[in-house]
Amino acid sequence: MDNSMSHTLDELNTEDLLQGNAQVLHHFLSSLKSQSLRCACFLGIPAALHRLGGSATVAGLLDEIGLHPSKLPYLRRLMRALTVSGIFATAKQQYSPTMAEDATSIGETVYVLTPASRLLVGDRPSAAMSALLNPRPETGFAMFFKLEEWFRQDDGASGTLFKMAHGVTSPWDLAKEDSLYNRCLNEACVIDTSFVMDVALRGSGGDVFRGLTSLVDVGGGYGAAALAIAKAFPDVKCTVMDLEQVICEAPDDGLVQFVAGDMFEFVPPAQAALLKNVLDCWSDDDCVKILRQCKKAIPTRDAGGKVIIVNVAVGSGPNSIAVKEAQVLYDMYMMSIDGTEREEHEWRKIFLESGFSDYRIMPILGYQSIIEVFP
Repeated sequence: MDNSMSHTLDELNTEDLLQGNAQVLHHFLSSLKSQSLRCACFLGIPAALHRLGGSATVAGLLDEIGLHPSKLPYLRRLMRALTVSGIFATAKQQYSPTMAEDATSIGETVYVLTPASRLLVGDRPSAAMSALLNPRPETGFAMFFKLEEWFRQDDGASGTLFKMAHGVTSPWDLAKEDSLYNRCLNEACVIDTSFVMDVALRGSGGDVFRGLTSLVDVGGGYGAAALAIAKAFPDVKCTVMDLEQVICEAPDDGLVQFVAGDMFEFVPPAQAALLKNVLDCWSDDDCVKILRQCKKAIPTRDAGGKVIIVNVAVGSGPNSIAVKEAQVLYDMYMMSIDGTEREEHEWRKIFLESGFSDYRIMPILGYQSIIEVFP
């Protein structure tokens, strides 16, 4: 240890030293939280708890998911770790062993589902569940082992971090070459949209769409958002616009109309334009181009014209560590494809440059917000 580091440590009291050491170790081991959760999902632990009435001991879980009895103490440690991180909770202690008893009969802690783990049960999962069960997780996260190398490159030749790792600029480029990744990517988008729209339409977010006569979902993929809106508000004529290679594979149930096109060149006319998780994939300049096309497609504010954006607004939303970390960590993930999650002042800048006069941020979707933008 060099003298400068030793001098820095000497300036800290014992409590700060130990707390700092624990915090660094916590960051170093944090990747194990996602891997432990992924393991629990593949083992079927959340679903097993649900089948067992919402609560179970480790021994009960072991039998339900069909693990060998030798795995009992290890399953207990997995459940303990996921309980500390808030995925599961404990209901009560039914039994405490004595020191003389076999360590394998470690006690009868009862584990229960939390709001987080309830999202991992059933046939309507969240986008988080889709990401956890992605059979190719290394595609999304292994590239971050190259983050330092990417930062140190000064010639710009590497492009995005994603390109450095995979040879193509974005996940959509990779999807053209990898059918399994393409399927996983599209399924994740549909799952996320279905989950978010279900939550939005059941609450005050539904007021954003109430009273509209028509809506175009720009970059709307397979139409999950437009379909949810059409079902909730049958009087709203919904159109989905995306690239030809996306539209040609979209299921057509007759409730929404599909139009192939490039949002940088044209947006079909409607009273409102919806951009769900689109603008965070693009630079400020590209966002301005997209928003200007949307502005051409909608009427004046007096006639009900507006753009509806569903995206992260960093710093908005519930005042919790989980929400704040989700926002900034998602921004780090988007950085890998040269995307960005914006703070309010950054949103305001591109709205004004696009020719809009006013906006309203509604932080009602957890770590995401609904933003209304008016001409």
